[in-house]
This record gives sequence, C-alpha cells and structure tokens, in this order.
Amino acid sequence: MKLSIITINRNNAAGLEKTMRSVSTQTFKEFEYFVVDGASTDGSVEVIKQLAPVFEHLKWVSEPDSGIYNAMNKGIHMATGEYIQILNSGDCLVAPDVTEIMLKSLEEKGSPTILYGNMVKCFPDGKRKVDKCFAGQEITMLGMFTGTLNHDPAYIRGDLFEKYGYYDESLKIVSDWKWYLQAIILGEEKPQYVNVDVSLFDMTGISETNKELDKTERKYVLDQLFPKAVLADYERFAFPLEQMKRLQRHPWAYKMVWFLERCLFKLEKAKSKRNHISQYV
Repeated sequence: MKLSIITINRNNAAGLEKTMRSVSTQTFKEFEYFVVDGASTDGSVEVIKQLAPVFEHLKWVSEPDSGIYNAMNKGIHMATGEYIQILNSGDCLVAPDVTEIMLKSLEEKGSPTILYGNMVKCFPDGKRKVDKCFAGQEITMLGMFTGTLNHDPAYIRGDLFEKYGYYDESLKIVSDWKWYLQAIILGEEKPQYVNVDVSLFDMTGISETNKELDKTERKYVLDQLFPKAVLADYERFAFPLEQMKRLQRHPWAYKMVWFLERCLFKLEKAKSKRNHISQYV
C-alpha cells in the first residue's frame, strides 16, 4: 500500500462517524485504513462495525490506551503503507478526490519524505478558515518556535518514525510538534507543499481549548532539545520578528516603521558621537 490513514478516537461517536464517512467516499480506494479506539463506551464501536463493510482495507481495535499519542503510535505500528496520514476523530477529508490528488502530487514532487497541503479550520460558530501553514516557504527554527506544521493534511513517510522515533507519549498536546522539530529542524528533512485543501479540522479539540498546557509543554520540549543560550534569543526576539513579518504584508506600515527606526538609529548614533567627542574636550 502507498498510504495508511489512521484515525484515533475515544468517546466521540458522532465525530468518528463523520470522519469515517469522509474516508469511505474517496475515489481512490487502494489505501489501508486503521481506526484505533480507546475502549469507548458511547457507541463508537457500533459506528465502526456499522461502517466497516464499506471499506476495502479496514483494521480496527478498541482497547484502553494511555492517551492520544499512545493511540497514534499503535496505529503507526500497525500501518504498512509507505506514507502515513493521521486524521483524528471529528476531522474529515475535504473532498472525495483529495486522496487521489495528494498521491499524484507525491509522484510529481519526487516522493518527498513529508508532503503537506492545506487544513481548513472549522470553528464552533460555523465559520471556516483555510490554513496554508508554511505554504511552501522554508521551515525554519523561528517558524517552528512560534508555530507548527499541521499533521492532519500531512503525508509522512513511514520509515521516518523508525529514524526519529515515535510520538512522545509523556506529552498530552505537543508531541507531534516535538516530532517535527526532531525531523525537520534537527534532522533537516525538507517537507514539500501542494496548494490543496486536504482536511477539515475541528477547532474544539484539546490542542485548541487548552492553550496553557500547550505553552507549558512547548517550553518543556524546547528545554529538552536545545541549549539555553540558543533559546534565549528566540524567547527574546521571536515575537518582535513575527510582528515585523506581519508588517511586511502591509508595505505602507512597514515603510513607516522602517523610517522611524532609521531616525532613532541616527539620533542614537549622533548622541554617541557627541558623547565620544566630549570625552576629549
């Protein structure tokens, strides 16, 4: 199999049904599908059994797990596809032909180790927003320090989990971000981008509703992976640099800020020169 799609679920029968139906309608059928259920008691298993006949290559388990990333790792261990996509319960594929388009893009891009598309964020009020993430730009430490690469619309070559390890099960929210840091920043993998809307992402998930835990876990991971002297500059300058990047999208505002900075620089330079001269008068 070229592709393994993995869905993890715990007590989200309605979301699971939505996810499974979106996967079942794919025009391309030659992929394997894994549903890893965490011993749900809300009817999720009945949903799996009901929809199982519509899949050509479905495997599923329902058993206790120790958390989201333990469930993801179970699915990855079971997968035999060359590439892996993790589509969590409640999230959906955008259109019936999106898997076919992404697999064709893999060939066109020369089979990169990671291929990603767009994630459509679905908010509780019904609004949607297309998140293109890095949109093909180089993924740098600054970009990962302040953001992440979305996992829903990503096709990850399975052997990378042997190379960089599996998801850290001690983390509750940011283990996929930690894995990307290890693979992309430290391992120098080069993800490729295709401008295709791949997945609909439910914005009511744990990573979107527990920002404080996200912040705490990110700091813990950064302290694990990078020297304090390196992190000091990112902690000090990451936000101002992000502000400048936003300003650059508005040329008039950027030029105004640039002009003010130049004026301040010249004033400071002139003041320093006067002080220097006064020492010899």
